Amino acid sequence: MEKILITGAGGQIGSELAWLLRTRGSSDAVVVSDVRDLSEELGGPAEVLDVLDGKRLGDLVETHRFDTIFHLAAILSATGEKNPQRCYRINADGLFNVLEVAREYGVKKVIVPSSIAAFGPSTPDSPAELTIQRPTTMYGVTKVFGELMADYYFAKYGLDVRSVRYPGIISWKTEPGGGTTDYAVAVYYEALRTGRYAYFVREDTVLPMMYMPDALKALVDLADADGSRLRHRTYNVASMSFSAGELTEAVRRQLPDFRATYEPDQRQAIADSWPRHLDDRAAREEWDWAPAWDIDRMSRDMVENLRAKFAPR
Repeated sequence: MEKILITGAGGQIGSELAWLLRTRGSSDAVVVSDVRDLSEELGGPAEVLDVLDGKRLGDLVETHRFDTIFHLAAILSATGEKNPQRCYRINADGLFNVLEVAREYGVKKVIVPSSIAAFGPSTPDSPAELTIQRPTTMYGVTKVFGELMADYYFAKYGLDVRSVRYPGIISWKTEPGGGTTDYAVAVYYEALRTGRYAYFVREDTVLPMMYMPDALKALVDLADADGSRLRHRTYNVASMSFSAGELTEAVRRQLPDFRATYEPDQRQAIADSWPRHLDDRAAREEWDWAPAWDIDRMSRDMVENLRAKFAPR
């Protein structure tokens, strides 16, 4: 049975990915790791791991003989701008450690997310896989580094590194964690908690977004894809694009009394540097990518699950 390591499993994607992968086979075959102990939070095998500790990572891979690593440990865009030096170390040096350990110990596959943050103001709207990038955040710079490292380790060592360029990801299970697209999560939390929300972007700000079930599906589908069909190491994946104002209207269709204001801060400049849509034809053609969620279906599900989450026990 395939043995899997998830780094950064305490984050927005990792915690839900662990549950999904464990439902697909033996839960003991999926080991979660983070800088804090996740054994009680996520159950199953768990290891404390700082991805900057290459020796500790190597020891774990040697002990468990992992076939696949889902490398999710990262500092996100807005948080990364507060401490770009730390963002670089975690995102770039951490990935380098993972790739080196995978190469040294014969790991078959490394799956690592990229992001629309890898794009910049000169990127055309609806970019394909190969385009002008030139990001303006340290997070984005490290994501371009990661994409190029995926290409390099595949060409140089034959290490099967695969990556998806995620849009903003929306989920009810984990509260916002420092990303520029966090308003698309926070709005649902605050709509139910207080009935109002102050966006930190303009009403007309349009960005590509994706609901967590589709985000998990993209990661797992790419990991499972037939390698002979793949012509890229990094793929755009798209689901829906909408403005902050359109998101407000979608929330109001579920919660009619909701009120919103728009108070742009420094994160507006980051949002303005990213494309409003993604061209994901390569993913659809090469590994049959197809999203399942739209804004209204997502909004119904978000409100239903957050109501249950907030209900007194």
